[in-house]
Amino acid sequence: MIPTMPFGKTGRDSTRIIFGAAALGSVSQDDADKTLEVLLDYGIDHFDVAAGYGKGEAEKRMAPWMKRCRNDIFLATKTGRWTYDEAKQQFHESLERMRVDRVDLIQLHGLVIPDQWEIALGSGGALEYLIEAKEEGLTRFIGVTGHGFTVADMHMKSLERYPFDSVLLPYNYLMMKDEAYAASFKKLVGMCRERGVAVQTIKSLARRPWNGEKTRTTWYELLENQADIERAVSWALSNPDVFVITSGDIHVLPKVLAAASKGLLRPSDDEMDGMIAEQDMELIFDGPTRIGFGDAPAR
Repeated sequence: MIPTMPFGKTGRDSTRIIFGAAALGSVSQDDADKTLEVLLDYGIDHFDVAAGYGKGEAEKRMAPWMKRCRNDIFLATKTGRWTYDEAKQQFHESLERMRVDRVDLIQLHGLVIPDQWEIALGSGGALEYLIEAKEEGLTRFIGVTGHGFTVADMHMKSLERYPFDSVLLPYNYLMMKDEAYAASFKKLVGMCRERGVAVQTIKSLARRPWNGEKTRTTWYELLENQADIERAVSWALSNPDVFVITSGDIHVLPKVLAAASKGLLRPSDDEMDGMIAEQDMELIFDGPTRIGFGDAPAR
């Protein structure tokens, strides 16, 4: 089984592997249902989706599951809208697509660009509505997510503005070789540890941007070999302060879950550097946000 730990100060223990439901954005309901069985077999009890994944299709695929296991899972979604009215509309559309009357966590999605940050966290912004939604019982907690090399600094800025319950950002060995990003990431994790904020991480299996034909549903190429997946996952999980969200492809998911269930030791830097060289790995970000970033970044 996958180990659990407290999800920040929420009073909830979640599996350290969180299901990244971006993987459901372009699959059939039958494939989605088979994926649920795999997740339940491994005891995964925390699902993370977003309004923009598959233009709402990922949330629709989750709807039939809610009748079966809503009370047993921690359900998180996101809004990529920055104003009060737009965030309210999108959040209610998410509730309708999933056929639920509440979620456990609603997150501001991809909040890294300063101008958008000012709108979302300012008067009449999305955060104002999410606080209202929490007061109305539509969500229990509020988080913030982001991509790229500036995200850790932006999350710290966000935490100074409002006591978010969770943050989400990229974390893998190759990105942490960037000294500036590593320093900011570690500073953010320290702040979150002190404040009881859950740290969710993504992009653990990122190999490089696609160089040719896409063979997976992710916008970047994934590590595919089981041994490499085990190195990447065990390296990420060796950080006791973070959760790891699975990559956005249902066919790779079983390999990730198998790796996480083994309780492997942290691989050495030499092992990780060897994997980078052997797999010709490259950074997938070229600025503050991901390549081709839009309203609906996927895992």
